[in-house]
Amino acid sequence: MDNRPIGVFDSGVGGLTVVNALSKVLPKESIYYVGDTARVPYGNKSKSSILKFSLQITKWLLKQNCKIIVIACNTASSLALSYLKSNLSTSIIGVIDPAIKYAQMKTKNKQIGVLGTRATINSNIYSNRFKELDQKISVISKACPLFVPLVEEGFISGPIPLSVAKHYLNDIRETDVDTLILGCTHYPLLATIISNVLGPSIKLIDSSLATADKVKSMLKNNNLLADKNLSEINCYVTDYTKTFNTTVDRFFKSNINSIKKIDVF
Repeated sequence: MDNRPIGVFDSGVGGLTVVNALSKVLPKESIYYVGDTARVPYGNKSKSSILKFSLQITKWLLKQNCKIIVIACNTASSLALSYLKSNLSTSIIGVIDPAIKYAQMKTKNKQIGVLGTRATINSNIYSNRFKELDQKISVISKACPLFVPLVEEGFISGPIPLSVAKHYLNDIRETDVDTLILGCTHYPLLATIISNVLGPSIKLIDSSLATADKVKSMLKNNNLLADKNLSEINCYVTDYTKTFNTTVDRFFKSNINSIKKIDVF
């Protein structure tokens, strides 16, 4: 048994969807979450910058004695996961592979869509991973760069996000996609809008739920589960803003014990 905290990070508020999922499947665990609000979004940054940011935050979480690191960001998962694993001797998991395996199980016609940031989509990581699993799976990818700032500003309903979603999703509507991966942890907060545009026939895959199940399995298999009822969530940001606080209060049900500003630069 291991009562050290789980470390989670994202570019902003979106990774708290993973924290929500973790708190449900692992209610005894303590979680340290870092939102890199000073440098959000990651989706329009260079690979070298994303590697630098991810390494800085991961090292900070390790200094807090975290037993496992969860990259709750598709962009960082696609570009920095292998780099972090090769440079750090700790358990690190991203959100991409759990979502891919879940989508593979759910699709009926092997037509899978992926929504993500420009960096995630341009990396072709989803297409490449699916090809490794099943050559018959067809992947249609779409970059949705405005989704992250919409969520960060609290626009998850109403005419503005609906108009943006229609603009991005028209191409997906004209395909035979039956399963759609929300390839950014911000996007589940827009799930209602996305479903309204695409209709109920397309199954949405929330990577946060699949990732939480994978983390639980990893901790259990390595005897790292907490044996005390810690159930504490401590949130840290690289730039403290009222917008972050407001978004957390409005959209996240997990009990966050504290929100503090830190310097990881």
